[in-house]
Amino acid sequence: MDDNNNLSYFFLGLGLGVAVGLLFAPKSGPETRDLLLTKADEGREYLRRRTEDLKDSAGDLVDKGRSVLAKQKDQLNSAVEAGKQAYREAVGNAAAPETNPIA
Repeated sequence: MDDNNNLSYFFLGLGLGVAVGLLFAPKSGPETRDLLLTKADEGREYLRRRTEDLKDSAGDLVDKGRSVLAKQKDQLNSAVEAGKQAYREAVGNAAAPETNPIA
C-alpha cells in the first residue's frame, strides 16, 4: 500500500511541477491554455483508469472473501454433522441393553 501511496505522491508532484513550469513557460496564452486543458484531460483519464482498476481489484477481493467464507461454512457444517453423528452413535450404544452372558 505504501508503494501506491508513494506513486500517487510522485504523480501529484509531477503534475504540480508541470503546471508551474507551464505557467512560467514562454508560450502565448492560448497555447498555454490548450496545453493545460490537454494535460488536465490526460490526468482525468489517468484517474478514471486508476479508479476502474481499483474497482476491479476490490471486486476480486470480495469474490475471494465470499469463496473463503463459503468454504469455511461448509467445513463447519461438516464438523457439526460429524459431531451429531458421533453423539447419535454414543447414545445409541449406551441405550442398547447389554446382554450378560453369565446371567
